[in-house]
Amino acid sequence: MNLQLRFFASLREGLGLSEELVSVPASVITTADLRAWLMQRGEVWAQLLNSERSLRCAVNQHIAAENIALSDGDEVAFFPPVTGG
Repeated sequence: MNLQLRFFASLREGLGLSEELVSVPASVITTADLRAWLMQRGEVWAQLLNSERSLRCAVNQHIAAENIALSDGDEVAFFPPVTGG
């Protein structure tokens, strides 16, 4: 399955990229699976995408829960929560 990934704010800065097209293994079915798979890319990835860190995820520009199923061609965005004031 191919996914278009987008990273925003501190994730974009920490990873040094804003978007990427990836081909994921068949074991990646949900957004939580994707996050876990990405964390295996190395220390920086593991640190920035750590499950203890509060992050938001959107699939095809709609806020998504961690267990939403992914489909080929989906756009998945990760970003920190936004605060206003």
